[in-house]
Amino acid sequence: MTFSDADLAASRDRIERAYDPELVRVAGHSLAERLAGHLHEVQHARSSVLNWAHPRDYIAQAAALADESQSPNAVDHSVDAVARRFAELVDISLTRGINLHDPRYVGHQVPAPVPIAGLFDAIGSVTNQCMAIYEMGPWTTAVEQAMIDKLAAYLGWQGTDFAGIVTHGASLANLTALLVARNVALRESWESGIGNETSPGDGAGPVLSAPKLVVQADAHYCIARSAGILGVGTNNVVKAPLDERRRMDPEKLDAILRDLHAAGNRIVAVVACACATPVGAFDPLERIADICAKHQVWLHVDAAHGGAALLSARHRHLVAGLERADSLTWDAHKMLFVPALCAFLFYKNKRHSFEAFRQNAPYLFDPSAPGLAEFDGGLRTVECTKRAAAMGLWGVWSLFGPQLFADMVDVTFELGRMFYQKLLAAPDFEALHEPECNIVVFRHVPDQMRGAAPERIGEFQWLVRRAVIESGEFYLVPTTHGGIAALRCTLINPLTTAAHLDILLESLRKRGREILDRA
Repeated sequence: MTFSDADLAASRDRIERAYDPELVRVAGHSLAERLAGHLHEVQHARSSVLNWAHPRDYIAQAAALADESQSPNAVDHSVDAVARRFAELVDISLTRGINLHDPRYVGHQVPAPVPIAGLFDAIGSVTNQCMAIYEMGPWTTAVEQAMIDKLAAYLGWQGTDFAGIVTHGASLANLTALLVARNVALRESWESGIGNETSPGDGAGPVLSAPKLVVQADAHYCIARSAGILGVGTNNVVKAPLDERRRMDPEKLDAILRDLHAAGNRIVAVVACACATPVGAFDPLERIADICAKHQVWLHVDAAHGGAALLSARHRHLVAGLERADSLTWDAHKMLFVPALCAFLFYKNKRHSFEAFRQNAPYLFDPSAPGLAEFDGGLRTVECTKRAAAMGLWGVWSLFGPQLFADMVDVTFELGRMFYQKLLAAPDFEALHEPECNIVVFRHVPDQMRGAAPERIGEFQWLVRRAVIESGEFYLVPTTHGGIAALRCTLINPLTTAAHLDILLESLRKRGREILDRA
């Protein structure tokens, strides 16, 4: 099909309109006003926490709005016309999502981020500062490294001995760290695959014993996924038993490692948690680190949620020993309150940072400047192209300093303690553990449910929770405890107050009564 001069001119005209800086100025002002108004309403709990609709309904609405760009009435691509359409789409989007900034959001481990962090993220997004190699994103690479150094200082790591990288989420960070641990423990696994590595002794033959990954029993499911992806196999994940507070039991870990070594098993790593997702339990890292050192086993700590306790003078004792890990993950998009995704991966030994991928891509990496290799993130992450994920954290840190992050940890952890005390004082609620942070698991058990079968009590939790979130009054999540369904709150909005927690209990009671009245 011929591409005529007229066709080319028309195409270029449409492209120039889409790239018009004036459109960015007009639409940007409109966006800022709308976001500010939205946040004002949401932070004062004047709308629904969750704008609930069936997925198919929202998909149909989104598709219909996309199709409108091809309607006969959509031919005006002037700045004013496109800006008006942009404002309409922004308004629709803001009324269809979940409102994390509503103080009644007490759901998953996803924060109400400091809003201005998103504006810093927009710098990298609008200008598309890619980060596979330093020269494609020099400033955003510098920003990332600066924040790696800032956070590592709280571990007591300084100088050039350690290394860090930012990834798109802790699942990817955990996978990358365990890939390094595998490559270190199974020396030729990257090149030859698991089962074909030569013996660490005289090299006379293959080692036949299965590699094992020893994991805190409540560890996030991404750890088992990593075992499958890395060829270790989910059947070779050994769950380390927990104590009465659902923390890894160091004595039992010691016995597990001793028995595995005696049986000839190779151990890829031990994975501890700070904190584990189900109830927010912090493992005793000092004792675990002692045991891993004794058995010469790699220690990885998933500190995606709890790493931020390092910034708090009140709570850093919870992560004592974290600095002894061989590798650790720490999500800024959890308790450092920046938008997703921004996860930090740290290695105590800088050399290990380059053990993940033993590859060369000459079209990317310039041999004429080998000294820049340590700043080329594509050598050390699963991602090649990577967004400028640390811009939001750097921006907020640069504006407010580290004390703001300590404040948010302290306030939300205190909310966990407040909520626990309210549960203890309420005869129709059961607190299922004493929280160490801002994660609280509980059940609502009104008088009518007392003495009911555990399965029925569990089903009641699901029904109450579904009624509450679809009402838009609060957002909390389901879980299980002791094999029975329960309710779980992560108090991860620092604007939440004790008064909101009282209203939450009343909302659960109200919906519970409605369910029981219909039964």
